[in-house]
Amino acid sequence: MYVPARHFNRLAWAAALLAFAIVVFGAFVRLSNAGLSCPDWPTCYGRAAWPSQTSEIADAGATAIRSLEPGKAWREQSHRMLVGTLGVMIFSLALIAARRRRFGIASIVTASALVGGSIPLYIGHHYPIAAALALLGESLLFVCALRWSNEDFSRLSTITLMVVVLQAVLGMWTVTWLLLPAVVMSHLLGGMTTFALLTVLAWKATPNSDLVQGIAPKLRRLLWVSLALLVVQIALGGWTSSNYAALACGNDFPTCQGQWWPAHDFREGFVFLRTIGVDYEGGVLDGPARVAIQLAHRIMAVLLFGHLLATGIRMIRTPGLLFWGIVLIVLACAQVALGISNVVLSLPLWVATAHTAGAAALLFVIVGLLARLRAPE
Repeated sequence: MYVPARHFNRLAWAAALLAFAIVVFGAFVRLSNAGLSCPDWPTCYGRAAWPSQTSEIADAGATAIRSLEPGKAWREQSHRMLVGTLGVMIFSLALIAARRRRFGIASIVTASALVGGSIPLYIGHHYPIAAALALLGESLLFVCALRWSNEDFSRLSTITLMVVVLQAVLGMWTVTWLLLPAVVMSHLLGGMTTFALLTVLAWKATPNSDLVQGIAPKLRRLLWVSLALLVVQIALGGWTSSNYAALACGNDFPTCQGQWWPAHDFREGFVFLRTIGVDYEGGVLDGPARVAIQLAHRIMAVLLFGHLLATGIRMIRTPGLLFWGIVLIVLACAQVALGISNVVLSLPLWVATAHTAGAAALLFVIVGLLARLRAPE
């Protein structure tokens, strides 16, 4: 059995915890309407940190896009700094995991250098060269992930590094494409994917963490369905938020605008490819389209809750899984309560942020169980 490098699992757990914090803080930034408070990327008005007054702005062109709001700018730029810190931690994990592979360290360093070198070129407006370097770096990581196995966690660590690079690109597009809903939703899914991969890596690298169960194959099938439904619901949640459809039904629950099936427009509500360059802050859809998005989110919530409840009950009845079964049911109930509170209380910031945290917590439990459950040999 392969034994990971000393403290590798601790670094993986620290990275997973930071990824969770970034997902939650990112939701806070988005829900507090601070997503465009730094109109340039990766700087903020031309500064590495953020300006506190207009006289400190280094990029005068940025003010033509959006006037400075220091109370919001620190949130956006702090979020970027946290992502940068996470990137360094994931880079370190990939280096440690690939140290025994032939040209492993050289491959990781070269790919990261190519991606890192694309950033100053992007800032200097050399967009084609910057894109080519970033794509070359990602391609090198992809080839390494294909060639390496996961016995020493080199494949999983490399894939996680690839995802965090893509996540940085999505973060850039979120700003430069003015909160385009498809990009905002993808950015949320990218953050959740990074968190999920780090969760798997942390559990796999932790000694004696396996859960050996005779009914592991059946439970794993239930958990895979849970994961699929949860991913769809997270995507719908991101689509609801990015299109400002959370209050499309007013404060009505379980009805919507006083009806069970009000006027709606699913065709317009789920157009993913929209015009780039339009400022999507506040949303551009009409009422029926937003109602359709809200209805879809509610319907999927019912399906997901029912399946999680059944899965949790099955786990409670399985010796050795009582704790995780209870946790799964409690989190599912809490998530439903938070979703209802968002509607009834008109989307309070702390409730909406906690709703994202609840989705991440459910992801942690489901992915962690899938990583650890196995049948007896």
